[in-house]
Amino acid sequence: MEWIADPQAWIGLLTLTVLEVVLGIDNIIFISILSSKLDKGDQMKARRLGLLGAFFTRILLLLSIAWIVRLTTPLFTIAGIGFSGRALILLLGGLFLIGKATYEIHDKLEGTEHATGATPKQAALTAVVVQIMLVDIVFSLDSVITAVGMVSHIPIMIGANIIALGIMLLAANPIADFVDQHPTIKILALSFLVLIGTNLVAEALGHHIPKGYTYFAMAFSFLVEMLNLQLRKRAAAPVRLHDTPRTSDVAPATAGGGAPRSPSRAGAGAGGASGSAPSGGKRKRKR
Repeated sequence: MEWIADPQAWIGLLTLTVLEVVLGIDNIIFISILSSKLDKGDQMKARRLGLLGAFFTRILLLLSIAWIVRLTTPLFTIAGIGFSGRALILLLGGLFLIGKATYEIHDKLEGTEHATGATPKQAALTAVVVQIMLVDIVFSLDSVITAVGMVSHIPIMIGANIIALGIMLLAANPIADFVDQHPTIKILALSFLVLIGTNLVAEALGHHIPKGYTYFAMAFSFLVEMLNLQLRKRAAAPVRLHDTPRTSDVAPATAGGGAPRSPSRAGAGAGGASGSAPSGGKRKRKR
């Protein structure tokens, strides 16, 4: 328990907590997409079960660090690329994310329920939770390996995961509701999953892509989409430019000592004058 009095340990706890929250965003997005297929009463239950499953998976992996270290040892080699247990898990998880996200995008754009007007079929809670748990293993493995590389004390790792879990439980429902209410955000979130899956496959094949690049691309795309949402809200009231009056338009009004008459008023006056002439002529004939 010497680490409690060590300031570096607390800095490591804070840094690891922030990192766990950032790495957990991928998980929240995936959970939000899957839980949206459930009934309203089961959506919150699926999100909580998914996050709790991710938490316990990470704790179990943290308590078996020796096994995790052995996962990085190459098991076999294909075309000069060594495949370890970790690489195989990342490869399968990445392919699953790419396939699942691509299927969901196709379903949202050209699903049969949209074409025929049929009611979308509700997914089963058990099937959704199983899919969430499978992806939790992939995300948790990546997160735990990062944690082991940053901090050397197991209690700090567990504490960071507990704090991150509390933050994600608070943020899961607002994020899921926001994604569900905006179809374009949902498509963007699914595109993020394709990007994350591609990164996992590249990592498994030995091509490391810095996560900072991925998160910057995600943040920039999200910012652009937020601007698009604001623009759509104002679409009912289009932007109008304020034209500066020209000198030729203002000069006649100034010279005449009064404001210039609008074409509509002038037309109304002319119409009134022309309309009164015939009635006067008819009265003269009667007399």
